[in-house]
Amino acid sequence: MKRVIAVGLAAIVIAVPGAVLGWGSSGHRMIGQAAMRALPAALPAFLRTPQAVTDVGEYSREPDRLKRAGRAFDSDRDQGHFLDLGDDGTVFGGPKVTALPATRADYEKALQAVGQDSWKAGYLPYSILEAYQELTQDFAYWRVEKFAESNPAWAEHKAWFAADRARREGQILTAIGNLSHFVGDGSQPLHVTVHFNGWGDFPNPNNYAQAKLHAAFEGDLVKATVKLSDVEAQMAPPRSFAGPPEQRIGAYLAATGSQVIPLYEMEKAGGMQPGDPRGTAFATRQIAVGAAELRDMIVLAWQASDRQSVGWRPVPVADVLAGKIDPYQALSGVD
Repeated sequence: MKRVIAVGLAAIVIAVPGAVLGWGSSGHRMIGQAAMRALPAALPAFLRTPQAVTDVGEYSREPDRLKRAGRAFDSDRDQGHFLDLGDDGTVFGGPKVTALPATRADYEKALQAVGQDSWKAGYLPYSILEAYQELTQDFAYWRVEKFAESNPAWAEHKAWFAADRARREGQILTAIGNLSHFVGDGSQPLHVTVHFNGWGDFPNPNNYAQAKLHAAFEGDLVKATVKLSDVEAQMAPPRSFAGPPEQRIGAYLAATGSQVIPLYEMEKAGGMQPGDPRGTAFATRQIAVGAAELRDMIVLAWQASDRQSVGWRPVPVADVLAGKIDPYQALSGVD
């Protein structure tokens, strides 16, 4: 079965009250909240307030809540929530998830070379990568504005820096919510496989389910049985990464893809039946994976942000933090 067929069915599925495409509201909210509550003290204090935790939990659901905005919007963005990985670890026989091109344009070319495109295959890795890069740049602006606001040498524009820094904090929480959503989608095995809602039209010697189990797993089961405290208890310790972010994202999605067969085995054994703890345990573990990855990517974005440039004409963050450049004109706009 091709994902494009499912897109045709999506209008039917989403019209049903409570139906979801992606972790449902409960799962996405828990990923955002758990990650924010686990941030280290080295990050800005505004990120660790109870209100910030609540806000990110709600913003984490926003990419799904915006669905049905219109035909142009949906036809471009719906494919950003999934990646159709085959059992060989490639996208339709093209690029491998562990060796993705650096840009979506190059990804599109690689898919076209095998007669496919990202509207069929999905482009979830680039949804994650773009959200990460946006957050990194948001943090860069915050660093500059926070320093400039407190620098006596630039006191003339202190009020402007303070106001813009406050606006940036709101943007950062929204950006984290956006990153949370797509990182969360990437922890749901049915979002990174051609077997996304039943095994489909593929060889099936193990007789895995053909039933539509996607929404039942990520929505109904999670809402009824998964608890935030259990998710937090299962989050892995922080994990650093020295390579480029696209490598980390590819490895993350490949790890999720390795859970497709275990999920179908669990369902086949009855683990998704009411009262069976195996479905709950599986969903809790994968939501915890998403929360831990989000926490770590927020930290990585913060660490990378002092190597950025901001404003126009661009000024290096490092030069501003060293007191070499007053950033007011670059940030307020010289047109």
